[in-house]
Amino acid sequence: MKNIQIFAHRGSKGTHPENTMAAFKEAARIGAEGIEFDVHLSSDGEMIVIHDETLDRTTSLLGYVKDCSAQKLKTADAGSKFSKEFLGERIPFLMEVFDWARGNSLLMNIEIKTDKLAYEGIEQKIIDLIRKYRMEDRVILSSFNHQSIEKVKMLAPELERALLFEGIPENFEEILHDKKESGFHPDKNSLTPAISEKAKKLGYKIRPWVANNKADIIRLAEMDVDVIMTDFPEKAIKILKAWQTSD
Repeated sequence: MKNIQIFAHRGSKGTHPENTMAAFKEAARIGAEGIEFDVHLSSDGEMIVIHDETLDRTTSLLGYVKDCSAQKLKTADAGSKFSKEFLGERIPFLMEVFDWARGNSLLMNIEIKTDKLAYEGIEQKIIDLIRKYRMEDRVILSSFNHQSIEKVKMLAPELERALLFEGIPENFEEILHDKKESGFHPDKNSLTPAISEKAKKLGYKIRPWVANNKADIIRLAEMDVDVIMTDFPEKAIKILKAWQTSD
């Protein structure tokens, strides 16, 4: 049976504060094959791991990430809004994640967050750091902004790239055919067996997001996807194992 991999979405987001080292470490501990996380730039051009363009929802600071210096971002508490247990958990920098990743074999799906704001040169910065840490074989770069993926293709054709979709456009086959990328990352509700089959025929790896309950996880597994992204990787691994070993 095909090995469907589990990627921890923003780390183990359901059990730990999202996009923090605590969430990533938990994903590694419970045996996920990969982690998915997001990168923005600070006002002084540092690569910051956080999902939103603003700090308000997940941290003790307010305002846009792009308006804060790296030094200021280091003062943010990114844990206590999730739970007091994580008081003092920090916003990670991409460099810190790579430093930690040297000690494991997790795959890393890095979402370039250029779908709402333009971050000048973000693609080159991420590529430079991947090369510096020799993480070329462990990274997938994805974005809803397909122009960002086009830039990566020009700057680093050797890196694996993926197209993110929320909702599937009618001409998705044409897009996948023209772009000739490696990964197709649709939202779980939009993925159907027919769409999955068409993407597979075009040579794409299918990594839907985000499945958290048993019905969704099994539905995606039955479509023979390559990866299931989930906020609850420990639970998802158990569900998948039980499904694979059942009659």
